Amino acid sequence: MKLRIGSRGSQLALWQANHIKHLLQSQGHSVEIEIIKTTGDRLQAVTFAQVAAQSGTTKGMFTKEIEDALLEGRVDLAVHSLKDLPTELPEGFALAATPPRVDPSDVLVSVKFSDLASLPEGAVVGTSSQRRRAQLKALRPDIEAVEFRGNVDTRLRKLGEGQVDAILLAAAGLDRLEKTEWIRQRMEPKEFCPAAGQGSLGIETRIDDAATIQALAFLDDPDTRYAVTAERAALAALGGGCQVPIGIHCRRMVAGDVMEIFGVVADPASGRTIRAYGTADRAATPPTTLGQRIAEKLKDEGAAALLNGYPEVPAGA
Repeated sequence: MKLRIGSRGSQLALWQANHIKHLLQSQGHSVEIEIIKTTGDRLQAVTFAQVAAQSGTTKGMFTKEIEDALLEGRVDLAVHSLKDLPTELPEGFALAATPPRVDPSDVLVSVKFSDLASLPEGAVVGTSSQRRRAQLKALRPDIEAVEFRGNVDTRLRKLGEGQVDAILLAAAGLDRLEKTEWIRQRMEPKEFCPAAGQGSLGIETRIDDAATIQALAFLDDPDTRYAVTAERAALAALGGGCQVPIGIHCRRMVAGDVMEIFGVVADPASGRTIRAYGTADRAATPPTTLGQRIAEKLKDEGAAALLNGYPEVPAGA
């Protein structure tokens, strides 16, 4: 079967697209990649907050143009970082596969300092994520967080030039690109909660393209599918895709078929955090139910008040 993959043109996006390409080729398919520039790629010099102020939302800024190509039939599937994909897909699209997840954690990257605790008072940390900024503020209120966008190489170069003392990034991107030299600390997700879907790929297709969906079925990992479905359900229940100050992570516990899920809603300005934790027997609890439960727990603890006023912004980057 001939398949065309739509992908962003960044180094990481192309690594992900090529990874799926090679897996599909191993099943005998003929695969091509088409690079598609998204709104998010064109606006690298603009902060998410500025985009949201101008347009009212940034939902889909890393996916819309690729979905347009899918809809027009120019490509057959799209490979996304799942955390960039809105919780509600537009009509006509399906999340066809979620391959096995890699390390979902956030990492502290630094040339000079060994971990978060060793950063000096007043240290400057770069991040484009309000979720990371908020949790950093809760742990180290003395540290200054600054806006830090750009691809992985750009951010590492700025770090190497001494523009900041450290940066916070997703482990998955650095691991995939083998740029781990300056990773100093992998944050335990229960303490520094990742974005919903972090570390996972999401393969999107047209919902009526049965042949492509069938061709992708071997890529779908049940554990990953359950976890990210719960996370995305929680995210949707907390505001229909408002991802900025929200962390949600679900994983199988060490023993048995029990899943645990934890979430955090935090204020980047004050560092105030609201946390919730839950467990469920996987066989007896649908993932959407588990996700909605953790969202309700967060709301019961006052999360809605913190979320008011935040635009819908991708968790990623």
